[in-house]
Amino acid sequence: MTSPIADPGQTLKLLAEPVRLRILALLEREELAVGELSRALGMAQSRVSNHLRLLRDGGLLDERRAGTSVFVHLSASVTGPEDGLVARLWRELKGDLAGLAEHGADLARLETVLAARAGEAVFDQRAGEWDKIAGGFRNDLGRERAVAHLVPRELVVCDLGCGTGYMADALLGRVRRVIGVDRSERMLRQARERWERASAARAGTEIDLRVGAFDALPLADAECDAALLGLVLHHVDDLQVALAEVRRVLKPGGTVVALELEPHKEAWMKTALGDRLLGLSPADVARALTRAGFEDVAIDPVDDAYRPARPEEAGGGRADLPLYVVRGRRPRVRMSDTHARTNR
Repeated sequence: MTSPIADPGQTLKLLAEPVRLRILALLEREELAVGELSRALGMAQSRVSNHLRLLRDGGLLDERRAGTSVFVHLSASVTGPEDGLVARLWRELKGDLAGLAEHGADLARLETVLAARAGEAVFDQRAGEWDKIAGGFRNDLGRERAVAHLVPRELVVCDLGCGTGYMADALLGRVRRVIGVDRSERMLRQARERWERASAARAGTEIDLRVGAFDALPLADAECDAALLGLVLHHVDDLQVALAEVRRVLKPGGTVVALELEPHKEAWMKTALGDRLLGLSPADVARALTRAGFEDVAIDPVDDAYRPARPEEAGGGRADLPLYVVRGRRPRVRMSDTHARTNR
């Protein structure tokens, strides 16, 4: 633990900055990962990180690492029983934090962040049994139709929100490389085990698994030839942010293919499977792709259904939810555009 600074002037300077007070007000309520804190504040992570460094150096914050995430919380010098300057100042200040101009908006965003965290916990908790409770399909035509738009080529394909690897099964042995991305490390472990069991089928396909979320994909610009989104768009917080990230990681001319659920009424899926939305309209997804800068956007009906197991309290049995595919292409760089930029 970092000791609090001894200079009262420095302590007062730290606490005089409104953004740092907003940070402390949120951490008074909840320990947060740096990315979660940035979203709750509505600020770029680089800006927030600079304030966090100053607060850590001043002994007001401590951090905890969990996997690839860094969590921050108020230090004992702020919350403990000690009667030091920092603790005394904080006791006086925290009752007045509601008067900060952005405090109400920060709390509203914090609720969204915590709800997203609760949804993510579903995936970690159920990764080992996911294929049993949420992996049932009437047949495999949906998956096969989706990946048919991507192969055969010497492709690098990113399977975004890959879960336990069901969608990318159809790519094994057909493409040069599959990059599986998921925010749950346990899901990725299940995918690795699944693909290791299929070693013969995946001959010639390199597997690369990465932890990451849709609002900051762990992929370089233009790293992938194609992107596969298998039943994930109804899990994301902001469709436009997610699709902008997909466009970023695709090469010019690269294809995105999304397999999705028609709108439905299986409300239990929000709690049991971490769904944000009960399906999405194909037209809405197509419009979102167009707004994100994709072209040649098309909707492809699929003669298949997603059939997850209903919990007993929701009636038992299996749901029967229609599927569809929406696809689009990142525009290629045109020679005329390149020439115009060169001659500016």
